[in-house]
Amino acid sequence: MLNSSLASLPKIRNCVRKRLSSYDRSGGNADYFKIQAGEIRDFGRIDEPGIVRHIWMTLGCDPQKEPAYPRKIVLRMFWDDEDAPSVEVPIGDFFGIGHGILKNFVSLPLQMSPQDGKGLNCWFPMPFYKNARFSLENNCETELVFYFYIDYEAYTELEPGLAQFHAWWNRENPTQGWGEDGDRQIPDVWKVPNLDGKDNYVILEAEGKGQYVGCNLNIDCFRRRKLDWYGEGDDMIFIDGEPWPPRLHGTGTEDYVNTAYSPRQEYNAPYHGVTVYSGTPEWPYKGKNSLYRFHIEDPIQFEKSIRVTIEHGHANNLSHDYSSTAYWYQIEPHRPFRPLPPVEARLPRPD
Repeated sequence: MLNSSLASLPKIRNCVRKRLSSYDRSGGNADYFKIQAGEIRDFGRIDEPGIVRHIWMTLGCDPQKEPAYPRKIVLRMFWDDEDAPSVEVPIGDFFGIGHGILKNFVSLPLQMSPQDGKGLNCWFPMPFYKNARFSLENNCETELVFYFYIDYEAYTELEPGLAQFHAWWNRENPTQGWGEDGDRQIPDVWKVPNLDGKDNYVILEAEGKGQYVGCNLNIDCFRRRKLDWYGEGDDMIFIDGEPWPPRLHGTGTEDYVNTAYSPRQEYNAPYHGVTVYSGTPEWPYKGKNSLYRFHIEDPIQFEKSIRVTIEHGHANNLSHDYSSTAYWYQIEPHRPFRPLPPVEARLPRPD
């Protein structure tokens, strides 16, 4: 049921293609929902087994009146009558870029399309056995005009044992670095060991059986220090409660997202990329940076638990503004997420 490659297209699926959308029920052209300031609205529900295949959304919001509005609007998804959402992420971050930024980029599972990234697309398959519910929370101070499609396959029943889609947002602002005085030289910093990973930034912490399929990572290097290069932070992924060193231990943030040698370019590929780079020749890694890595060909399985972490600078020496969205599948039930921070704590730092 979940095979969606080009090679599978000649095989007719035993399902019915259906869609939820914001089309004008009167037959006119007002093909949108209006969501008031402060409103939480269930905008779609499916009451039969199925698999979401594609989500498209766009938001009518004035960035002059509502700066960083993609951080002010929260997307939630619920599967099979669950009370706690399986997806709870600010909408811009869910579709691939943080910092309240929309801009054009292309990856395999997520895209922001012209004009200027306002066309939000998700291709992660999302199975459910009984029902699905989709909700939006508008934390803007103005009304939101909201257009959407949710394209799905309806089945009489799904095959047993399918894991369900999850997405979780995290932020640490700032991370607690120890290299604050600026007196240490890079060779001295690099000699400091990290032999447990306990102070690493956490991208995902989940319990149950499933597989991690990637993340986007957003780093704001807001301190005006030329050598605050974030990329020496190693990724460390701990599976099923294993001790340090984990079986998956990387060599640096730029390496985890499959770039190399302190990249100073934006780049998009199906499974990895740099969507936002804000550096200058005088301050190469200043300000906002956004990166992604999707484990589509190489998902990371776990039987009991997973803890996906990354250092903030070598051995966690740097204090930056880190945020991330993790994507994974797991067999329900999942551990409920801790409460999403209020809108004031989600907003990006000013440039």
